Amino acid sequence: MTRAVCLFTGQWADLPLEKLLPKVKSMGFDGVELACWGGHFDVQRALREPDYCARLWDLLKLHGLSCYAVSAHLVGQAVADRIDSRHESILPPEVWGDGKPEGVRQRAAQEMKDTARAARLFFDAAPDAIKAKLTRPGKAVVNGFTGSPIWHLLYSFPPVPPAMIQAGFAEFAKLWKPILDVFVQQNVLFALEVHPSEIAFDISSTRRALEAIGHHPAFGFNYDPSHFGYQGVDYLAFLEEFGDRVHNCHMKDVWWSDTLREAGVFGGHTEFGDRDRYWDFRSVGRGKVDFEGIIRRLNRLGYGGPLSVEWEDSGMDREAGAAESAAFLRKLDFAPSKTAFDSAFAKDAEKDAEKA
Repeated sequence: MTRAVCLFTGQWADLPLEKLLPKVKSMGFDGVELACWGGHFDVQRALREPDYCARLWDLLKLHGLSCYAVSAHLVGQAVADRIDSRHESILPPEVWGDGKPEGVRQRAAQEMKDTARAARLFFDAAPDAIKAKLTRPGKAVVNGFTGSPIWHLLYSFPPVPPAMIQAGFAEFAKLWKPILDVFVQQNVLFALEVHPSEIAFDISSTRRALEAIGHHPAFGFNYDPSHFGYQGVDYLAFLEEFGDRVHNCHMKDVWWSDTLREAGVFGGHTEFGDRDRYWDFRSVGRGKVDFEGIIRRLNRLGYGGPLSVEWEDSGMDREAGAAESAAFLRKLDFAPSKTAFDSAFAKDAEKDAEKA
């Protein structure tokens, strides 16, 4: 199984695509996962300009690169979040507007519907070779966040009545079902990156999110093991339970301490890279994630979609780290066996039986 090794452009949004794509190719990647910010994939231009998607594919082709998903984490976050001043820095001005929370959420929801429509146009314009390798045949993928109306209730003091949590899941479903219905109409899948601050951040909350939306057919996951390990969540078990809804994979590593630290799992309000943190993101292969275990489970699931590097390491040069990550994954990825290793013995036994 040859999976495309891609780079998620979200952490490179300071560079225009014309400058970024040659770097991506030189670092050893097969393609990109385009962020819907930084001018990398402009949803409204895709809807407004008839040749926008074709020109974007021409640019990718010029640099010998593919694309199998676009990502709308920033706008998606505002759909179900409790909106405050922090959101202005991540949202397009037309979505932020006057900053009044309900209006922001409504505009974010509309933008996510438009993102489904834009993704459909983009992948309809894709070369046939790309269409043949999409994670789910014929279906475009939009990765992203959902936001959460109850993340602030994570630690239960004052005590949080179960009804408040249930109401939060119901609110998430009310906000997201109309968006997901548009995704179905457009034959596009939404892949939530299960992540602290989202409605689903571990296995238990993922089950509840799925139940809340009635296992909606458009709702799946962008699998990123780095968000599970430091929490103490079994990231391999996540694949076993939800693998049929994994539509994209982010390859990101994380390190956590074997000893007690000053800033624990919650981070102690420190910045990434702080020496006193219990955990921190690492370049792929330099943390504690069992990537070989992940590859073996993806093989078992029949996942042939991209392995998309989301590069985040505060202590390492990003170009060196991204290039190393591409090489690491290319060396690690392997096809599953088509036969049992001891099948030859069975064949020999059959021949002996025939002779007898």
